[in-house]
Amino acid sequence: MERFGAIRLFLDAARLGSFSAAGRCQGLSPAAASAAIQRLETSLQTKLFERTTRRLRLTEEGQVYRHFSEQALALMAEAEAGLRAGDGAARGTVSISAPSDLGRNLLLPMLAQFRALHPEVQYALTLSDTPADLVRDDIDLAIRYGQLPDSDMVARPLAASRRVVCAAPALLARCGVPDTPAQLAELPTIVLATAHGPMHDWRYTDNTGGKRRAASVRVRRYLQSNDGEVVRRWAVDGQGYAWKSILDIGEDLRAGRLRTVLDDYFTDGAPLNLLYHRHRFQPPRIALLAEFLQERFSQLRI
Repeated sequence: MERFGAIRLFLDAARLGSFSAAGRCQGLSPAAASAAIQRLETSLQTKLFERTTRRLRLTEEGQVYRHFSEQALALMAEAEAGLRAGDGAARGTVSISAPSDLGRNLLLPMLAQFRALHPEVQYALTLSDTPADLVRDDIDLAIRYGQLPDSDMVARPLAASRRVVCAAPALLARCGVPDTPAQLAELPTIVLATAHGPMHDWRYTDNTGGKRRAASVRVRRYLQSNDGEVVRRWAVDGQGYAWKSILDIGEDLRAGRLRTVLDDYFTDGAPLNLLYHRHRFQPPRIALLAEFLQERFSQLRI
């Protein structure tokens, strides 16, 4: 119990920037609050704060300890709420990050279905085509395309997918169907802009001479947006050729609003994955939602 009191005091001091202010929150004098933090640092054998006459600042180790302390107290509060309620229902908030187009058109209906089953679960949903930092942004679950680098995150496959070049039938009638990827450089295109710049290098596989090799074409005549749904809508409107995940445009293909081109070249997979923290305890709401999303995405038709 003394350790939990010290953790609460530590979090108040980090939030308020003052031992005195933190002590008042816990009914302690400034001297007692400072001494309690010193005992915590001694027990951890780690310096949590940089102390100056003007301000109190967390050390790098203190920032890490704050991150996990906030999680620990939140989980304790959730456990106590569940015991008081007398059931094992999933409850609380799940923070989720997903690509914008997929998030609006595929993920949102799934989240509504899950919440109908678990009405005490809330969402903090971030839709962006620039991948979030799961640790810095405190994300519980992230949905991402493509092959993932080695990391401390667990990746669970959601659906197979690949990037294709697509266009509206009206644009194909006006500009013609390209025979090779190189022709895309002179055609009107639409590209996604991320924090790293516009994605104007479109990767494909060249089978010339019977040998497979990785290649790319840089498109030059393009509209750009940082929102994948805008890219898709512009493509449907006939504004240009787009390089999209086939999952994002599945309904448009089935309805005839878009057609793919150069399918013999654009064959590389870009699977959809669900990411979460390897070493973080998963409360029921997160574990249940992860399983639910895997089941729903596995049922999608490509």
